[in-house]
Amino acid sequence: MAVTGKLYIDGRWIAGGSSTFEQRNPADLEEVTGTWPAGNAADAERAIAAAKRAFPAWSALPPIRRADLFKSALALMDERRERIAEALTRENGKTLKESLSEVRSAYREMEYQISEGLRLYGMTAPSIREGVFTYSVRRPLGVVSVISPWNFPFNVPARKITPALMSGNTCVFKPASLTPLTGMLFVELFHDAGFPPGVINFVTGGGSEVGNALVTSPDIRAISFTGSTEVGRGIHRKASASMIRTQLEMGGKNPVVVLADADVEDAVKAIMTASFTCAGQWCTSTSRVIVEEPVAEVVEARLAEEAAKMVVGNGLDSGTAMGPVCGTGQVETVTGYIRIGIEEGARLAAGGKRLEGEGFSNGCFITPAVFMGVTRDMTIAREEIFGPVLSVIRARDFEDAMAIADGTSFGLTSSIFTRDLERAFRFLERTEAGFTHVNLMTSYREPQHSFGGVKDSGYGLPEAGSTGVEFFTDHKVAYVKYRGGS
Repeated sequence: MAVTGKLYIDGRWIAGGSSTFEQRNPADLEEVTGTWPAGNAADAERAIAAAKRAFPAWSALPPIRRADLFKSALALMDERRERIAEALTRENGKTLKESLSEVRSAYREMEYQISEGLRLYGMTAPSIREGVFTYSVRRPLGVVSVISPWNFPFNVPARKITPALMSGNTCVFKPASLTPLTGMLFVELFHDAGFPPGVINFVTGGGSEVGNALVTSPDIRAISFTGSTEVGRGIHRKASASMIRTQLEMGGKNPVVVLADADVEDAVKAIMTASFTCAGQWCTSTSRVIVEEPVAEVVEARLAEEAAKMVVGNGLDSGTAMGPVCGTGQVETVTGYIRIGIEEGARLAAGGKRLEGEGFSNGCFITPAVFMGVTRDMTIAREEIFGPVLSVIRARDFEDAMAIADGTSFGLTSSIFTRDLERAFRFLERTEAGFTHVNLMTSYREPQHSFGGVKDSGYGLPEAGSTGVEFFTDHKVAYVKYRGGS
């Protein structure tokens, strides 16, 4: 049943915008999952004003009281995980198993960030003067905005909004227009847990209206954004004009290096999982496999074999291994890159076809594509595709593999498969990535460590870990003279 969506401002669900937009199930485009307000700049400003009014009382609330409210929200998340996961699958297309995994990971992110917010560590240091005590504290910024993506519409808000609110800030949250229902279900947790009005606000709508207001308002103190590099650059340009702090988690072109001494089956399993989970639509997915010549033939054959066996279908069906891509725009983008790959001379060894016919004609289904004979200068080896497309590139040796791995403008994550400890650590030291791995998939991460990239993949303090709280707070230093003297 389609939902009639609303905005959430100052503790109330309200109508907004002068028009509406529909969101449709990418597995069946005839199914409308919801009709949503196309919020405008005025709606965004009302949400910002509500957050500004709520800030003094919320920031003064002891962190333990904030944590109690979050723990109530966590309990509700656990109770509603099945409902949330099903809504996520209907909006995004990922399998129900993947959606449940996302809800579980959001739970872990929130749980960890609650603890970080309770600490709010400052530091003490001895003064150079007698009779003076020095220390530092962390203080909340004020009103912050969070702009989240459609590929992880539940996890990303959890790992951003939790440290923002636990640090004492108030927030305006804009979800991606492809996944507003998942965003609404996230905000419902806070409403039903009894968070004070105005602490969190929710506005749906396009970037030109809502997003622009959340980036340029003089009352916004920080912006946390996840999305494309192009949009991230635009946000940074606008925000920097007003000295607004920005945290940008953007694109990736993540490599896996497979050396000749690697456990090939372990490598293939990790590559397949990271390449085609969520239909390849996650920023940490593996999009390039760089394999040493001695094992290239066997790695290529195994990847093509495994891709050909993957069952593509509706994410709600238990037998589905990979769901549809998220909408017709994604279909056009992904199939366009597949055409370019073929035109530039790469060999399509598996998949890359749009599925049609019974059960597929109304959906956005593309079979997982594996390209062989890819060279480092090809478009599909350089640009982020954000879909189920994997490029395999042969390397002469370790040094050649390193050059290929770092030969893009992106630097989010990377991985190497090898039994050679020396070469593993040489890779870890030299790889240009925000986080990296040995004998693990490129998408593996844990909530206690930061999340973010370098080069065109990220800007500002990374997300998660202790850096979540760091980004959303100012550092204040105090000097106290407690006895006389010079």
